[in-house]
Amino acid sequence: MKKQDLLNLIDQELLDSLFGFCYHRTANSLEAEELCSDIMFAIIRAANSEGDIRDAYPFIWRIARNVYADHTKNKARNRDRLYMGDPEELFATLADEESKDQDRELLARIYRHIAFLTRAYREVMVAYYLDGRSVSEIAREQNASENAIRQRLFSARETIKKGVEIMEAKKPLSLQEIQFEIIGTGSPASGDPREVCNRQLSNHIVWLCRNREVTAKEISETLNVPMMYVEEELDIQCKGVNGKYGLLKKTENGKYTTNFVLLDKNEIKELHGIYKHRISMIADAVAKYVTEHKEEYLSFPYLNKKVDFNLVLWQQFFNLSDRFEVAVGNALKDTFFADIERSERPFSVFGYESNGNDIWGCGCDGIGAQNVCGYANVHLTNIYISRVKAHFHCAHNIANDSKLQMMLRAIEGLDVNSLSAGEKETAAKAVECGYVYRDGDMLYTKILMCDMKDKECIYTLNQGLCKDYQAEIDTVAGEIAAFIRQKLPAHLLSDYWFANMLAATPVYDLLADALIERGLLTPPENGIGAEGCWGFVEK
Repeated sequence: MKKQDLLNLIDQELLDSLFGFCYHRTANSLEAEELCSDIMFAIIRAANSEGDIRDAYPFIWRIARNVYADHTKNKARNRDRLYMGDPEELFATLADEESKDQDRELLARIYRHIAFLTRAYREVMVAYYLDGRSVSEIAREQNASENAIRQRLFSARETIKKGVEIMEAKKPLSLQEIQFEIIGTGSPASGDPREVCNRQLSNHIVWLCRNREVTAKEISETLNVPMMYVEEELDIQCKGVNGKYGLLKKTENGKYTTNFVLLDKNEIKELHGIYKHRISMIADAVAKYVTEHKEEYLSFPYLNKKVDFNLVLWQQFFNLSDRFEVAVGNALKDTFFADIERSERPFSVFGYESNGNDIWGCGCDGIGAQNVCGYANVHLTNIYISRVKAHFHCAHNIANDSKLQMMLRAIEGLDVNSLSAGEKETAAKAVECGYVYRDGDMLYTKILMCDMKDKECIYTLNQGLCKDYQAEIDTVAGEIAAFIRQKLPAHLLSDYWFANMLAATPVYDLLADALIERGLLTPPENGIGAEGCWGFVEK
């Protein structure tokens, strides 16, 4: 193929692969992005040259490896501040005759341990000892007094001298794997802090800050990781992805602590147990309630040609599961935490140490679109638990999903004979995943669809579910409140609502199993179908 044709191969999958290649070979995501950009530039430059290539992808990855090799060489040229070799050899090349007569042992130790100083002291030490700047020059560059610079030099030297024996006795810590299960609620588009906590160093730093205040220096010494990397990671975890909400927060005294509810494996087991012990009672209440109100559920003005009660219950399942949890949350707000203002964010997270723990995965995601398939507005929702797989997640683009568009076209019925060969193939896939079904020569939408004007009242019928269980609700709220007061630091008490949500995460899977055993719910075959998927449209 021609080199010019390389541009046709650049897609999101290739970009993701290249970024993964860069990320695993660099110190942080910023350096990875820079390296990935260099590789893309090299590929585009190659595409603008003459010539043929035999195999495109090997050629692309050869470019990537060559650019990475150049990146490594360039990085090595500027590595004097991160030099990890023999300090004696380095100073033999850097020092003049006068400096060679100085305390070479002290200089060697300074260089070896300078990376463990805080940023302010590290910059002064590098400028003075390695760059050869005078105190007055450093003072001008940093807009500080000469006395302040001398004080930093003195303090830094003393810190290094006192810590050398300790640091030399320590071996680099192998960061054992820590696994978290962190759940999010709200709109992740507003900033999901989990996106920047994807390395073991990140996890270890967050864990060290769990429910207590620690300094960057304490983290550096505990993990035996140079301060510059610790400070960079702390800055990332405090800012998150939107600069406003991160997994960590910096306190007024310059220390760091967690900014979300994070429990250890024993704490989460205790907290989950509060709801798990009530699953039978909750299942009995739900079963009794939906059976008594079956006709009312079926009488909702769906747009479908036919409505199945099993699909209605799967549509209502998440809200039914939440009723008890929400009632407990309101009891917490009104009775136990009335003096504390509840945290309100566009998006919040809460989690626990998942090593060796059960993972209760569940979620409910919604997507929207305008002016698609003849509808001015479309909103689609689906749930996912162990019994039901998600058709889509937040930010999924309906305009790029031909199966969803086929489903929208089939709401009022769609003649199979009117479809092209390609559309018939799409229709077959839509049937397979449960979006539509065929009746003779017509296709009809299977997932439950409603008019947009009825969106706000879709769950109205569920509001009476917990009215006969207030005593049990108050008991659970008391147990949750006692746990929160005992386990969470004061600055996280405003997240009591999310601690309650975390406690209830086993309910969805366990309640689904209980209702299936009672014959009220039928799960989709292979986990994917119309169950747990529904939507609203507006002409």
